[in-house]
Amino acid sequence: MAGESVTSADEPDFGSLLRGLRLEATLTLEGLAEASGVCVRAIGDLERGRRAAPRPRTAAALAEGLSLSGLDRQKLLTAARAGRSDGYTPVGVQAVPQGMPEFVGRQRELARLVRLAEEMSSGRAADGLGAQPVLAAVSGPPGAGKTTLALHAARRLADHFPDGQVVVDMQGLDAEPPHAGELMTGVLRALRVPDKELLRVGAQGRIDLYRQTLAARRFVLVLDNARDEAQVRPLLPGSGAGIVVVTSRRMLTDLEGVHRLPLDGFEPGEATALLSTFLDEERASTDAGELEKIARYCGYLPLALRLAGSWLAAHRTWPARQLAERLAPDDSRLQALDVGDTRVSTAFGLSYRQLSVEAARLFRLLAVIPGPDVSSAGAAQLSGQGLFDAEDTLEELVETGLLGVAGDRYRLHDLLRLYAGTRLRAEEAPDAVAYARTAVREWLLRTTVVAGRCFEPGYGAPTAASPGEVDLSSAEKGRAWLQAEGANWLAAFREAAKAGDHAAVVEVAESLHWFSDEWIFWGHWPEVFAAAASSAKALGDTVQEATQLNYLAWAHLICEGRYRDSLVDSAQALALAERAGDTSQQAWAHFYQASAYRRLSAYENAADHMARASRLFASADDLHGGLTTLHGRALVLLQSGRSEEALGAFQDTLAFIEEKSDRLEVHIVTFALAGIYSGMASAYKELREWDEAVASMRKSTDLSRQTGNTGMESRHLNALGGMLLDLGRTSEAREAYARIVSLGPYADPQTVREAITRLDAIDAVAEEEGDHLVADGCPMAEATR
Repeated sequence: MAGESVTSADEPDFGSLLRGLRLEATLTLEGLAEASGVCVRAIGDLERGRRAAPRPRTAAALAEGLSLSGLDRQKLLTAARAGRSDGYTPVGVQAVPQGMPEFVGRQRELARLVRLAEEMSSGRAADGLGAQPVLAAVSGPPGAGKTTLALHAARRLADHFPDGQVVVDMQGLDAEPPHAGELMTGVLRALRVPDKELLRVGAQGRIDLYRQTLAARRFVLVLDNARDEAQVRPLLPGSGAGIVVVTSRRMLTDLEGVHRLPLDGFEPGEATALLSTFLDEERASTDAGELEKIARYCGYLPLALRLAGSWLAAHRTWPARQLAERLAPDDSRLQALDVGDTRVSTAFGLSYRQLSVEAARLFRLLAVIPGPDVSSAGAAQLSGQGLFDAEDTLEELVETGLLGVAGDRYRLHDLLRLYAGTRLRAEEAPDAVAYARTAVREWLLRTTVVAGRCFEPGYGAPTAASPGEVDLSSAEKGRAWLQAEGANWLAAFREAAKAGDHAAVVEVAESLHWFSDEWIFWGHWPEVFAAAASSAKALGDTVQEATQLNYLAWAHLICEGRYRDSLVDSAQALALAERAGDTSQQAWAHFYQASAYRRLSAYENAADHMARASRLFASADDLHGGLTTLHGRALVLLQSGRSEEALGAFQDTLAFIEEKSDRLEVHIVTFALAGIYSGMASAYKELREWDEAVASMRKSTDLSRQTGNTGMESRHLNALGGMLLDLGRTSEAREAYARIVSLGPYADPQTVREAITRLDAIDAVAEEEGDHLVADGCPMAEATR
């Protein structure tokens, strides 16, 4: 009947009630099947809503198997009777069920669907004539909670669309999904179209009746688990004041006029909140730390989280730590997430079996990639395909929901990676796996060397074709590749070190030492240069050992602020360099000794070592080293309180750059200039020459930004913000601090924390003062220091 909702009162449906009672009885599906005599598949279909309700005899058998009596038994039998209504059909079409699991997360996506519904309700005629239904596509990997979101949204939208909320199980992953005509008949019956009307129009008139019925209704139609666009199109109504929500593992990119809602894993807070719904409040609070671990092991995937939650609910007397320990090992995690006949690996397998031969093989091989994501060039190396063929294969994996996309990189979910590993071991010969692993590792290390050399004096960008069709034709492109592939090439580097490939370890580290200035706060430089120093020692190469120890001294000094450790490193490097008679490494060792002593306020020692370094660089005709020591001498003068002399020394360094510009590497000069202007700004500040101080600091900030050196940009912005606060120029200071926070993961983490603190203080004072900022006496500066 038009205008009549097919949803019932807010009572739990039979499937949800049955599942809850089974879990309370701590029975698996197999256990209940054995106790009741009802087969496992039938119980599973009932719990999932694939069958609306059982016959009375089956319901009674289930009640006996659950040992129910009294009120619980009556509730189960009542739900069975209620479910046997004409709101359900045997072809996977039903009214949106009432009793669904508690809904957690997805608030942004849910709000978007509600907003679309409100726009439809307010902007269309009440009878729906001439209106175009809203079409929303929810896509994502297996287990992302697409169906849960769609069904919960349908319930939320019932007030906007009171003429019916219907869900159609498209069974798109089945070998033979139902025909469109069969599903249309199910929708019409769910909307209470009389059987005599269906008989009157016959099979040929069913499509017109379907469209006419929906055109006259305000409806929600959920097309769940669609295979592809071809399966969806026949069921899309041409008109009507309704909303159609399609869920699919595929992105359904060929559907037009679609509002797309891609899903991935939950946010960490959402994941722990979902786990908490399976526990009482006290237990959830007590085991909060373990729940965070469980959520992480589940990869924040809703299906895995619900299975973990079911395990916790079924083992109420067991600590959550026990499940966390079961999930911790990679090789048993998927098995630990099996609950009854519901398995994460089964959900993954449905998509895997739909892949082409090439895509299935690449999916398996992606388990070899050490980092969280891969480029198309990396996939080509892994699979042996050409670059364009690899891109096509990756896109097939994206389309089927087995890969995510972030920019131009492809990301495999943690649990999907584990599943890919199981298929790899089952379907690939060990020698083929070893070959692929070696190929991708060698490509990563080889490309790392080429990309790193872009920043080294005497090399520059490669002139020949880059390895693996990676464009490394400029230092900027080299930087982008090294940062994007950081997790992968670092893992390959570690494998080389573990395997004792000492020559490769030293070559990679040597190629990266100038680039390391461009990515200071990455976090792994001490590990890289320590490994290279050990490899150089194993090779018996004294000069290389001294070289890598000098790089390690830099890493401890600049990246970690471990000044005394840096002194130890550079002292060892100096001894080795003197033994080998290598002037250049002696000079660098003295330079790092000077830099560490400067930071320890031992200015006489710092000046002495800097002078020695300068003389040694001059004797070796090392202009870049000479530039570094000129800058270093100015910093020693500045920090020892000799600001006038420091300013002169900085200006001498600028003159040196101008004089030798034709023999200096551009990116090294740019990096040095940013530091020089920053130092000059500090000197001007000490001399109370504020305009010059701010102008110089802005120059250093702009130079770092132009070259993409985010770490140094964040530091220079922090210094600029402090100067502006001292001058009472609070709004400009706030802009500087806000810029730091926006820089992302490559900024100096400590500087980001300081910027957030100062922004909070600025905003607090602004609120307290009613946005009136007092400059006299610089109270704002005091509040933020």
